Amino acid sequence: MENEAKRQGRADCLIRSKSSTLPPSLELSLSLSPLRLVPFCIEPVLLVCCHEQTNQAWNRQPPSRAAHTASQTIFSLLSNTMGLGSGVRLRRFADKLAVDHEPGLSTAQLMLTNHDLKPVEPERRQWRSWNFVGFWIADCFNMNTLMISSTMITSGLSWWQSWLCVWIGYAIAAAFICATGRIGAMYHISFPVVNRASFGIWGSLWPVLNRVAMACIWYGTQSYIGGECVYLMIRSIWKSWDRDTIPNTFSADSGTTTADWVSFFIFWLLSLPALWFPVHKIRHLFTVKAYFVPFAAIAFLVWAVVRAGGLGPIISQPSTLSGSALAWAFVSGIMSSIANFATLVVNDPDFSRFARKPSDALWSQLLTIPTGFAVTSFIGIIVSSSSAVIYGGSPLWNPLDLLERFLDDGGSAQRFGVFVIALAFALAQLGTNIAANSVSAGTDMTALFPRYLTIRRGGYICAIIGLAMCPYTLLTSSNQFTTYLSAYSVFLSSIAGVMVSDYYFVRKGYLEVKELYDARNTGPYYYTYGVHWRAYVAYISGILINVVGFAGAVGRTVPQGATYIYNLNFFCGFIVSSGVYWLLCKVSPIPACSERWMEVGDLIDDVRLAYETSEGDEVEDVDQGKGREKGFGDAVRAV
Repeated sequence: MENEAKRQGRADCLIRSKSSTLPPSLELSLSLSPLRLVPFCIEPVLLVCCHEQTNQAWNRQPPSRAAHTASQTIFSLLSNTMGLGSGVRLRRFADKLAVDHEPGLSTAQLMLTNHDLKPVEPERRQWRSWNFVGFWIADCFNMNTLMISSTMITSGLSWWQSWLCVWIGYAIAAAFICATGRIGAMYHISFPVVNRASFGIWGSLWPVLNRVAMACIWYGTQSYIGGECVYLMIRSIWKSWDRDTIPNTFSADSGTTTADWVSFFIFWLLSLPALWFPVHKIRHLFTVKAYFVPFAAIAFLVWAVVRAGGLGPIISQPSTLSGSALAWAFVSGIMSSIANFATLVVNDPDFSRFARKPSDALWSQLLTIPTGFAVTSFIGIIVSSSSAVIYGGSPLWNPLDLLERFLDDGGSAQRFGVFVIALAFALAQLGTNIAANSVSAGTDMTALFPRYLTIRRGGYICAIIGLAMCPYTLLTSSNQFTTYLSAYSVFLSSIAGVMVSDYYFVRKGYLEVKELYDARNTGPYYYTYGVHWRAYVAYISGILINVVGFAGAVGRTVPQGATYIYNLNFFCGFIVSSGVYWLLCKVSPIPACSERWMEVGDLIDDVRLAYETSEGDEVEDVDQGKGREKGFGDAVRAV
């Protein structure tokens, strides 16, 4: 009691030293002694705050109501103070999670940039032409590419018709890749930042979220296929590892078994350490994959041809289709090849930004993509066709099913061969998952939460989502697999259409890089509350033209014309969205455009993103009118 009296006296002295007159409300509150619950070390700060606020309440309101308001103020401050410890701990934890950033950034800018989002510095631009060649050779050798070409055989096309579809489809995809990749190679910025020019500073988050979702789904799908490779590796050593004999805890229509799911989890778990390495260093993994996997794939091809009695019986199989059915199956084969690249078309800047110069990312990609994927697809086509010759019946659309039959038929030598080929394909899945999915998802996630996410953290989040989304449901049949491929092309083709139209036809290659990180409403890419309505009108237009046909693809009855349009979904979405965007920008011009072709990325070595001083801003504002009209001033100032 004596100590409480002393503490109460000190509190009264402190308040009276601040003001000679004490409001009755504060005297009432002190008589109730709520401060006895608070450690004396925080009483001075708390009492001063109480005194200021209760004085204001007393002067503004009648005595009776002022007393009540002042008492509430004190108790509110006390409650907040009692939770001070947990709040500090939470803030410290958040500070530990926060990533490094350039000093001097505003709160809004911290939502727009971090080290992984800012333009790539010259010392990190390490990708040469041969690195891109190795990247795509490594990427093309994966089971997904083999499956896509195999589905063309199961749909009724002959081997040469399927291979022609592959050449045409991947050549078109390569052109799209180079179109979007040049933006990253020229200005050394990633897909989320490129998108800010067309969709707006904040409007770009929705396309980025779309790309992240597709990357996570693909990560899970590729991991499950990798799990099938692990299943074959384990079964090559212990044949008792059999999905038909091991007790199954999954339902019959789930699309998986206990043995398959455990194999999938093993592949997923062993992939996690590979996600740790930064983007500019993973090129060595692609180099190893580019040497090992092609030899294993060719060995599989030779094995299948020998088992089938040579190429003669394989290539002599005719197409089972004719007339318009054959024509549309051919178109579908081309579109499946393009759909396999739909995600990479929009986010190729995530990789091309590491190029030393734009030409390093041009011819290397334009020539390697169709050639590499055509060679891989040829293996898938011949292997799928050989399955019908070897075992009879319909061709197998999943080459791993044929590999498993080889395992069941042979002895120890065949088991060793299956193990080596399955190991190579597992490595192929790992490399593809990193290149096309985890890095892409991680890069794009940094745009969603740049203050707390890096490419590495985003990659691990992608892996967790890929595990949780039950990818085996997408691989139950070839028809379901191709339907899924076509479905997400609808959304990504509209994004690509807006991006390409904005850079090549509207802005004519001119970007103000520093302004892409500017959250102020005076910035040229802020548009309307940070959202570019013209881009969204074009984006939705590109989706709407395919919506009816998509309903038909999932089982609804729709007009035949809508089905034909949907069969060309990527082209329709791209052309409509790019055309509508260009037209809207002509009718309602946008800022930061050039009247002639002008790429100024080679002038930018390092961009300081922090806002300038008020004096500098005044100079900048004066220069903006002239610079944007001429299409050069802002780029020089951004250096």
